[in-house]
Amino acid sequence: MKGIRNQSMRITSDMGKGQKLYEKAKTLIPGGTMLLSKRPEMFLPDQWPAYFSKAKGCKVWDLDGKEYTDVSIMGIGTNILGYGNDQVDNAVQQTISAGNMSTLNCPEEVQLAEKLVELHPWADMVRLARTGGEANAIAIRIARAASGKDKVAFCGYHGWHDWYLSANLGDSHHLAGHLLPGLNPAGVPKQLLESVIPFTYNNYDELLSVVNTHDIGVIKMEVSRNMEPRNGFLQKVRALATKRNIVLIFDECTSGFRQTYGGLHKLHGVNPDMALFGKALGNGYAITAVIGKREVMEAAQKTFISSTFWTERIGPTAALATLDVMGKEKSWETITETGRSIKQRWQELADIHSLEISQWGLPALAGFSFVSENNLAYKTYITQELLAKGYLAGNSIYVSTAHTQEILNDYFSNLECLFLTIREFEDGRDVYAELKGPICHDGFKRLN
Repeated sequence: MKGIRNQSMRITSDMGKGQKLYEKAKTLIPGGTMLLSKRPEMFLPDQWPAYFSKAKGCKVWDLDGKEYTDVSIMGIGTNILGYGNDQVDNAVQQTISAGNMSTLNCPEEVQLAEKLVELHPWADMVRLARTGGEANAIAIRIARAASGKDKVAFCGYHGWHDWYLSANLGDSHHLAGHLLPGLNPAGVPKQLLESVIPFTYNNYDELLSVVNTHDIGVIKMEVSRNMEPRNGFLQKVRALATKRNIVLIFDECTSGFRQTYGGLHKLHGVNPDMALFGKALGNGYAITAVIGKREVMEAAQKTFISSTFWTERIGPTAALATLDVMGKEKSWETITETGRSIKQRWQELADIHSLEISQWGLPALAGFSFVSENNLAYKTYITQELLAKGYLAGNSIYVSTAHTQEILNDYFSNLECLFLTIREFEDGRDVYAELKGPICHDGFKRLN
């Protein structure tokens, strides 16, 4: 295909410091980065600045000192209050001065547990961790212990651990429709085959069939990601779990605190037996939580779940400060309103230029795709052109309270010209002739 290049180690004088460092990183770090979603190939191969020197609000500076406005993934959805929120950072700095770790436990973990239960009265107990993958693994262990059954029915994206990737042991495409296509279960014990069974969001009959066919002890799902629940779907799932004595888990690592002050399930009036929170909970600091009903959570005492750095103090401190700022500013209302406006303006641009787009995501996790065989090329072109104008951008915006109307007006002013050019591409102009490097990756792809 035109415009595609396959390059190995490549360092030239015109490369920025970030790309030079990334070339080195790929010789030292498998995959080049610690997080798939932050690989430069996911945005703009060979050109993405890759590393930052500082970040504040929705501004990011690269290793060359260039300033960018982040209208992209905002730390992969971690910073809904913007980068470097003063109140959160000040609380963390005080904790560092007082001491982050000791032989004794930090009181903030109790205070955070109490706050999360206060926000979710159906829950009684809390376990804290530091990453979304950990929280998902903790929840599955507790739920299996509580139910006494191994098999899990799941829907949505739930991390990288063996229990989840084992879904692809029998069919390599089982996880393709749950966010990331192409995930290889290499290294996952084959004995886990059929221990987790996928079902499709909003397809209650499929879930019922899974429950009727397998001895399911746990249903694990995202409340909503790219579509709204239809025909009482969540209520039906809740009723089924109750009737069959199945532990129901809502994974809100991504959706939590973006549309309500707490879990998205509060908006739909459906309470699970367990829920998970992460990402936005600490506004960029590592903290996640598993909350649940006492009769389920007490099962953690039947098994071994423990980790040294779950007891450090910065995470709970950051979460408490973040929740305080959220509550005062009603941040979930701001980012939801902003996200809805962004979606509307994307659609208006598409309509003006007779382009067909599909939109997805919660308002505060807004995204769009061009309905075209050249969608990835168009996404790459937008990223390339906006990067030159000082934006970190693609086809999605994870909204923060730092995304002011003025910032978004400037972004859309620049984007309008690009939509006009994409109209020309659709009419026959060669998009690949305008690309300065390969097109971006889609899903999991092994790097050479």
